[in-house]
Amino acid sequence: MQRSERFIRLTKWLVDRPNVPLSLSELSSRLNTAKSSLSEDMARIRAVLEAEGEGTVTSLHGMAGGVKYQAGVSRARREAFCADMVRRLSDPSRILPGGFLYMSDLLGDPDVLDTVGQLFASRFENVGVNVVVTVETKGITLAAATARYLHVPLAIVRREQRVTEGAALGIHYISGSERRIQTMSLSKRAMPASARAVIVDDFMRAGATAKAVENLLSEFSAEVAGTAVFTATAEPARKLVSDYTALFELGAIAEGQPVDVRVDRAWFEPDVHPASAAVEPPNAVDHSKNV
Repeated sequence: MQRSERFIRLTKWLVDRPNVPLSLSELSSRLNTAKSSLSEDMARIRAVLEAEGEGTVTSLHGMAGGVKYQAGVSRARREAFCADMVRRLSDPSRILPGGFLYMSDLLGDPDVLDTVGQLFASRFENVGVNVVVTVETKGITLAAATARYLHVPLAIVRREQRVTEGAALGIHYISGSERRIQTMSLSKRAMPASARAVIVDDFMRAGATAKAVENLLSEFSAEVAGTAVFTATAEPARKLVSDYTALFELGAIAEGQPVDVRVDRAWFEPDVHPASAAVEPPNAVDHSKNV
């Protein structure tokens, strides 16, 4: 096998299995190549990925040795993605009666989901998360994309307990928008032992739902590493959860008027270099204290 072909095979195996350990011994056997040569190949692949800002290849120590790919999104790709999302989200035609914003098309767009999944995963990939938790239904696609890049299971909190979920734990909570008592439950089988979770959702106003999920997870003795949401409203400024990060912040919504959409500048901090430090993302807003 030529080295160029080996590079292609290795790169595909890595990026197709984000956060999945790959044994150098197994790769050596499959490719009929010495582990020393594979280590050199991995070093070159890592160098290219890191130079492009598109993730990295992490070495795993142990008797067999191994590597895994951790996804990343380059600054240029983040800027282009956020500019496109600001343009699409600010369209006045998205405003629905009652001051709601239509986002279902975005939450069904595979390119949007893939990029958000990589962004959320890159924020939580090194803090020991072993489960992604979301509430049905609109946040499921975002959570599934995040779980894929973290390579951890997805647990879905249900509004109503279902017999197909088996034994479950449930709580009552007061919704932030409707100000009425609601219930949510989570299957006991959905949560791993010693769970450390990241909560993913599409939207946050006051944070009542995220807070309720935190309370529900406490019934499992689970630790919450943080909450990631696609959009959050600017008001109320003080949410019921403090440890959250939002890609986009929405200002006041008025029918017929463009929506004020801003980007959390914290998403541009990981690879800011001195030469580009003066470059600001579109409509930046500083919520880094929430991350």
